[in-house]
This record gives sequence, C-alpha cells and structure tokens, in this order.
Amino acid sequence: MPDLAAGLAHPWLQNALCGAAIVAVVAAIVGTFVVMRGASFATHALSQIGFAGAAGAVYAGVPPAFGLIAFSLLGAFGLGALSLRSRSSDVPTALVLVASLGTGALFLALTDDFGSDVTSFLFGTIVGVARAQVAVTFVAALCALAVLAVIARPLLFATVARDAARSAGVDVAALDVVFLVVVGLAAAITVPIVGALLVFALTIGPAAAASRLCTRPAAAFALAIVLGLIAAGCGVALAYETDWPVGFFISAIALLEYVVARAIR
Repeated sequence: MPDLAAGLAHPWLQNALCGAAIVAVVAAIVGTFVVMRGASFATHALSQIGFAGAAGAVYAGVPPAFGLIAFSLLGAFGLGALSLRSRSSDVPTALVLVASLGTGALFLALTDDFGSDVTSFLFGTIVGVARAQVAVTFVAALCALAVLAVIARPLLFATVARDAARSAGVDVAALDVVFLVVVGLAAAITVPIVGALLVFALTIGPAAAASRLCTRPAAAFALAIVLGLIAAGCGVALAYETDWPVGFFISAIALLEYVVARAIR
C-alpha cells in the first residue's frame, strides 16, 4: 500500500488535493442554494453539458477545461432563457441534457484521441489534475463565488419567498438566469475532480446533509463546506491508497454523510 505522507511530495497529488479543496468549497456553497431552490436536475444537466464541451475541446485540440467551462456557461444561459418561456423548467432541462449527450457522443466519434483526457471527465481522476488546471479552477471558483456574493441576499429572499420577493421589486427572472450561470460554472470546475457522472454527489450530498442538520442559512453553508472538504479530502486519499476512481469514494462519502444526517435528524 502506498504511503500517503510520502505521496504528498508528488506534485500531482498536491494538485489533486488543492483542486479537490477548491471544488469542495464552491460545490458546498452553490449546492446549498441548489438544495434550497430544488434545482438538482439542472445541476446534473449542466455537468453533462460540460462533458460535451470537454469532448469538443479534445476534438478541436485545445485543453478540455476550456471547452468544459464554455459549454457549461452556454448551457446555463440556454436553460435560463428556455425556462423563462416554459411553465416547467424540467422540460427544457431534459431536452438540453439529451442534446448535449448526443453532441458529446458525436465529438467522441469524430476524435482520434479517445483517451484519458476524455475518460477522466466522466469518472474523475487524481492523476489528471495539472498545476495549470488548478490555477484555472481557482480563478473560476473566485468568479463564481464573487457573483454569488453579489446576488446572495436577493437570491436567498427569492428562494424562500419567491412571490414576496417579486412584489418587493426583486427581478426574480434575472436572478434565476444568473444563478444558473453560477451553477454551470460550479459544475464546470467540479467535473475534472469528480467526473461528469458523479458531480451530483459533491454538489448535492454535503449541502443536503447540512440542510437536514441546520435551520439557519449561515450554519448550513458552513457545515456544507466542512462536509464537502471531508468528502473531497478523504476521497482523494482513499483513491491514492487503493488506485480506485476518486469519484467513487467522494460520492460514497457524500452519500454516507447524507444518510447519517437523516438518521440524526
């Protein structure tokens, strides 16, 4: 069995832990709003849209992270615009999700390099996180948190009392679109660590567990961050020790946190 303490000397493991910590904080904060707003399906869809962008970037010969972020943001704008014209957001979300999966499959069929770059975006990997990718993740995380900080108070108001917020002059429709953009950005920076198929776990699991144990928003945000850091850090450590996919461990720990929170509640 590898020695984790000795492994910390390797740059790739340092990158994985730093990236996981950044992703855990952003996913916990955004995920808390997602849980309160009942927007879990949109989060899942945006992660799949991001995967299509990563596959397209590999086909175009550019770093997958750029395609991942670009498609996630475009998908967020598209979902926001379609939701404004639909009675239910589930229908446009489902249609965009199916279209993005088809687009991703097309890019994979066209590319000659169906290797670790694309596969890692499906299931996550700790050896595929480069130092430059950590830097991009950090900048994207700062952007997402900055936007969320600006809209946090009206967003919380519109989340818990939508009609009252609209009556008070809050532009609820614009907030919905901006929040989807933040969710798309959060999904984009989460996928390289956890994978597109399991991004749901780190974004929703710790936040849902925290919402079961806390009644005040500030406490829910803080606890979600702690639980997210535990899931991400332990997941990376266990993946290093066992050479199993990091996404499996992170999703399993996130599920365990939610089950324990429900039992305590």
